[in-house]
Amino acid sequence: MEAISIFSVPCFIFLFLIFGFIKRIDVYDSFVSGAGMGLKSAIKIIPSLIGLMTAIAMLRESGCLEMIIRAISPLTELIHMPADIVPLSLLRPLSGSASLALVTDIFQNFGPDSVEGRIASIMMGSTETTFYTIAVYFGSAGIKNIRYTLAAALTADLCGIIMSVVLVQVFGL
Repeated sequence: MEAISIFSVPCFIFLFLIFGFIKRIDVYDSFVSGAGMGLKSAIKIIPSLIGLMTAIAMLRESGCLEMIIRAISPLTELIHMPADIVPLSLLRPLSGSASLALVTDIFQNFGPDSVEGRIASIMMGSTETTFYTIAVYFGSAGIKNIRYTLAAALTADLCGIIMSVVLVQVFGL
């Protein structure tokens, strides 16, 4: 298995070069052109990302996150969500890096095979960094009216959060 992972990237690069040669495509110029377009897209979305990262930092540092956790604890207790998972469920739609840091902390404190570790793992796989994704994709496309996207995406995240707890509690996954 290790040999496959070592050789897969060079093989893909070689296949792209061969395909470009067969189709008579200037692969280097295509790469440079794509990199330039990617850089332009990155520059367009930087203001949205800075705003999002600032809001997340303010939420965490102000103590507002702790207040929200205390306020929703009656709801999380209904589905038997461990208290250590609640911050992850709140930060997951906002920040992938903050979520990953929380999951790492959960793994170190409880272990990856604990109830908390399994819930965190399923939650990371079944939810999305919704606000980041919307900021990146809608920002790069220049779309200002997101209509029902946010509500639909947060509903899907909520389903993923609830089901991650239910799957571990009921089925012991």
